[in-house]
Amino acid sequence: MALLSDLGTEIVVPVCAVIGIIFSLVQWFFVSRVKVSADRAGDAVARNGKNGCGDYLIEEEGINDHNVVAKCAEIQNAISEGATSFLFTEYQYVGIFMVAFAILIFLFLGSVEGFSTSFRPCTYDQEKLCKPALATAIFSTVSFLLGAITSVVSGFLGMKIATYANARTTLEARKGVGKAFIVAFRSGAVMGFLLAANGLLVLYITINLFKIYYGDDWEGLFEAITGYGLGGSSMALFGRVGGGIYTKAADVGADLVGKVERNIPEDDPRNPAVIADNVGDNVGDIAGMGSDLFGSYAEASCAALVVASISSFGIAHDFTGMCYPLLISSMGILVCLITTLFATDFFEIKAVKEIEPALKKQLIISTILMTVGIAIVTWACLPSSFTIFNFGVQKDVKNWQLFLCVCVGLWAGLIIGFVTEYYTSNAYSPVQDVADSCRTGAATNVIFAALGMLSTIATGLAIDAYGPISDNAGGIAEMAGMSHRIRERTDALDAAGNTTAAIGKGFAIGSAALVSLALFGAFVSRAGVSSVDVLTPKVFIGLLVGAMLPYWFSAMTMKSVGSAALKMVEEVRRQFNSIPGLMEGLAKPDYATCVKISTDASIKEMIPPGALVMLTPLIVGTFFGVETLSGVLAGSLVSGVQIAISASNTGGAWDNAKKYIEAGASEHARTLGPKGSDPHKAAVIGDTIGDPLKDTSGPSLNILIKLMAVESLVFAPFFATHGGLLFKLF
Repeated sequence: MALLSDLGTEIVVPVCAVIGIIFSLVQWFFVSRVKVSADRAGDAVARNGKNGCGDYLIEEEGINDHNVVAKCAEIQNAISEGATSFLFTEYQYVGIFMVAFAILIFLFLGSVEGFSTSFRPCTYDQEKLCKPALATAIFSTVSFLLGAITSVVSGFLGMKIATYANARTTLEARKGVGKAFIVAFRSGAVMGFLLAANGLLVLYITINLFKIYYGDDWEGLFEAITGYGLGGSSMALFGRVGGGIYTKAADVGADLVGKVERNIPEDDPRNPAVIADNVGDNVGDIAGMGSDLFGSYAEASCAALVVASISSFGIAHDFTGMCYPLLISSMGILVCLITTLFATDFFEIKAVKEIEPALKKQLIISTILMTVGIAIVTWACLPSSFTIFNFGVQKDVKNWQLFLCVCVGLWAGLIIGFVTEYYTSNAYSPVQDVADSCRTGAATNVIFAALGMLSTIATGLAIDAYGPISDNAGGIAEMAGMSHRIRERTDALDAAGNTTAAIGKGFAIGSAALVSLALFGAFVSRAGVSSVDVLTPKVFIGLLVGAMLPYWFSAMTMKSVGSAALKMVEEVRRQFNSIPGLMEGLAKPDYATCVKISTDASIKEMIPPGALVMLTPLIVGTFFGVETLSGVLAGSLVSGVQIAISASNTGGAWDNAKKYIEAGASEHARTLGPKGSDPHKAAVIGDTIGDPLKDTSGPSLNILIKLMAVESLVFAPFFATHGGLLFKLF
């Protein structure tokens, strides 16, 4: 018998979620105390008490402080307006898709029993009666919409927080690198905790509301809840692809014309694409990433809940046992809260070299503390032995075995991250070799492992969001004409962010692989597939098609970035050639046109790759059946993970090879530089190719493999009943 009662679970989960939300608001309050306005020091607080701060920021800028703050505020507003405009445009298109797909879910799942309202035998226990298929259709549609809305809100809030914090980080850099680091990291923490806590709270409330109708029909309840994961991931796909195309079109356009052709620095205010480039960091790396990790979290939770509901927990009506995935997430919020304090309150950063170790310590500390947290949750919430449904049979499991399984996922995330860092950080030989070359130019157990990897999502998100915020801060410093010393500080923050971003990308790929495998296992069980035999022609055809899909998808996204970037390059060239005095700094470029080009191109180009991913499972399942679909899922999982790792590491290595040459921190790097040298130009071109790989194709592939699996799981009842039309006809 578990120590924690069902009533205890009912209290613990929402309380932990609320603590996470309160903590994020406290972090936001600290960030808001940094003043960004054109006010004089004397009337700063009087004009706007909400964001007022007695410690007014003047150190190095002297008498020009007033102008610098005004410039920072102006640039911040331009970035925020550009990002908001893009997301609103994107959400209009995505909203239409969301409604259309919700109708599709209702029609497909409702038709399983011919829209009957009568009770039916349960899938896993034929002697029991479960709620009608029509109920599953209605509740799956509702949970899909809830997941989609939560995903969109997560991405939007993340973007607003990042654009709120970027100029504040720039201004704090005048006091020292430590102060700037704290603002950037606190801002990342606001996003991390808001997303983790909101995701948990919405899912928990949804389960409790559905329980009013379903009662003790746990199988039906948690089958309907899988729509939540599908909603989260489908929005994440469009956020990642659309945002990724936007950011890379602007980045490539700005770099090719600005750095290579005109030989001006990165983020130079004379470059017409510079605002679009900074907007891209927020809509791609922040909003897209927020939706992506929310999708992973929702899917891992839903897959674990489905398995728990058809295991001994569901049979014995053990609500605490079934909520084990949510209790792990609740513990994760508390652990990440303590971990964040290590970076913001317990230790102070005084030198540049301390930034990267501080970020890495966040990952290590959260992993160690979470191991203890998982042990506590497992001991308090699970009986000493129970059964887990495993491909048609109930398998006996001890609670310590499940603890080990979750821990494997937790530690695997850390190891994957650090292996990724080795291949992408300029501190190690792989990246230095790239720079040098510029001279020439088991399924149910896996479900709980995935849960472990995503249990420290708040800390992972905080570190991930920190990178783009620091990157924006550097851009604002350059555009506002701040001193070289301040730009060096923001560059140091950004460099550390790039390394930890590589760790985050490795973590995202690892979690995507485990989540997809978990969902694949749940789909095979739900669709009644006893085994996936690759020697069967139906399955083998699916394997070949599935293995091809990630390549096709990557080609589509790379082509989209290429065509959008081409429009941007033409516009930037046009402005340099037609606006008198632009290169001399006497005239202002037309930033708005570049922002519009990126917005229009990315919205148009995100639809074909999105349609490929969303329609493939529906077409395959309906016309070829569940066996072929299981082959497609297996093929896309294996090849998708490989391409995602390759794209992420290749792009990261090229990016850091360029930064390695630009920094000139070692004798070897100085022989390849300075900026503008042939090796540096070659590295910029390599970075230009690598950027869409690591920031568009790679991250989007994570969503491809997860989304196809969760979509197949949601539609599994329909495919199992009516699928394989072609084989039935002939």
